Amino acid sequence: QLQLVESGGGLVQPGGSLRLSCAASGFTLGVYAIGWFRQAPGKEREGVSCINWGGTYTKYADSVKGRFTISRDNAKNTVYLQMNSQKPEDTAVYYCAAHSRPVQTMCTLVPFDFGTWGQGTQNTVAS
Repeated sequence: QLQLVESGGGLVQPGGSLRLSCAASGFTLGVYAIGWFRQAPGKEREGVSCINWGGTYTKYADSVKGRFTISRDNAKNTVYLQMNSQKPEDTAVYYCAAHSRPVQTMCTLVPFDFGTWGQGTQNTVAS
């Protein structure tokens, strides 16, 4: 069974940092581009960042550029999202997802392109 599991969410003060992890089971995460998405209450799901299968290409939403960093460790079958200088507007449930097709040299922040999704982890930024 293909499965993605997110972890690392929690409560952080404005300006604080957290690192989210996305671990895969049932398939080799290393051949897929992986995206991070988020959804706040009452809002649509939006793309945050993505990384290609080899880790040589990354893309970020303008709202997180310079603050968030995506990376991957294919040996550990895990992708990470380092979130620094967080703002209250970063509060959301964060999801990771694997691209629908393997070995993508680039990636997008379009949810439709991703086929396997995790259950999400809550990230709350508040004082």
